[in-house]
Amino acid sequence: MIWFFLISGLFLGWSLGANDAANVFGTAVGTRMVRFKVAALISSVFVILGAVTAGSGTTETLGALGAVDAIAGSFTVALMAAITVAWMTRTALPVSTTQAIVGAIIGWDCFTRSPINFGVLGKIVGSWIFSPVLAALLAMALYFIFRCCLDKAKIHMLRLDAYTRTGLIVVGALGAYSLGANNIANVMGVFVHASPFETIDVYQLFSISGTQQLFLLGGLAIAVGIYTYSHRMMTTVGNDIFKLTPVLALIVVLAQSLVLLIFASKSLQGALIAIGLPPIPLVPVSSSQAIIGAILGIGLVKGGRGLNYRILIKISLGWIITPVMAAMLSFFALFFMQNVFELEVIQKEPAHPAVHQIERIDAPDAEESVRHGQTERSLERALNPANPEGGRPQNQTFAPVERRAMAAADSTHPVVIDTTAMSYPENEANEP
Repeated sequence: MIWFFLISGLFLGWSLGANDAANVFGTAVGTRMVRFKVAALISSVFVILGAVTAGSGTTETLGALGAVDAIAGSFTVALMAAITVAWMTRTALPVSTTQAIVGAIIGWDCFTRSPINFGVLGKIVGSWIFSPVLAALLAMALYFIFRCCLDKAKIHMLRLDAYTRTGLIVVGALGAYSLGANNIANVMGVFVHASPFETIDVYQLFSISGTQQLFLLGGLAIAVGIYTYSHRMMTTVGNDIFKLTPVLALIVVLAQSLVLLIFASKSLQGALIAIGLPPIPLVPVSSSQAIIGAILGIGLVKGGRGLNYRILIKISLGWIITPVMAAMLSFFALFFMQNVFELEVIQKEPAHPAVHQIERIDAPDAEESVRHGQTERSLERALNPANPEGGRPQNQTFAPVERRAMAAADSTHPVVIDTTAMSYPENEANEP
């Protein structure tokens, strides 16, 4: 049953691979500098490495937005995000998987009436605006650096072609690693709080946590999506928005890779804090937005000629529709799962400790290991601070009901009480 629930996360991973792999090698494949099969293989290997080794930072931020803690809820949220991305992919639009999963989580928050962390939401939405701008600025800066170096080096055209091809492969590998590190939270982040896996020790050499096992599954699903359905999207990114030369394609992929790393690197965040600068939030940013921003930056440097503004407007509308559509689908799907299939989409809050104590007291097999004397001394210390050593005042007794009430109230010293009435020597105070 657990594996059935994980299917939606795997489907979302497939959708991300089919859609977002174009952001890594789309420009290289579109300019015919790298064959699709080579690009798919390199992307698959490095996206899995990035997911397993460096995917925890952005996952924590996504969990703070909405900690989906029931496996049925995680299944529904991931499925609705995946359906949204898959539908947008069929339209050949490089939409944002980040926006889809964030919208789906907001739908879960609204349905379960969980408080929305607007501080975290503000950071994520802010990254949607800042990441394409940063990618555009990085692409512009890299363009002038590359042009200056190439003018001084005067490399032969054939050798430049070989260098560019190698550079596209290296930068593509970096981009795939960055994609796995930053975007695996979109695929498996909603399953972390309801993870069914436990830590595995491998011959006492190293251990694989339950979260890393989830990330490995998500990375494999992304790899399958890259191989099976990303070729069409690579063509869209590589040719339709702006005609890129091989060198410009290298610059675009490098700028996009750096943006994803910046928003996923705990080391960079720690370094900024150490020197007294404000840290960059670890949030899952949209690789689609980053690559579009980089292409737009190159287009502006080249004078804006050749930019396909119709495609850009269409993509922008997709970025607006995606989170709204995912939120609505998630809300109604959660209602359906809870009321039709009667599945738990949110963990019920545990009862107050006093309730647990009453339940344990009422149980017929109450623990025999707690001695009557220890129980009474614990109650007396709580109710009589002036006499911490215990010792019941003479002629003072407690009825069974009184003992039960005091045990429930004593949350500092939870005890288990036998409801069987104790027998005390008869005296004037306890005569019937």
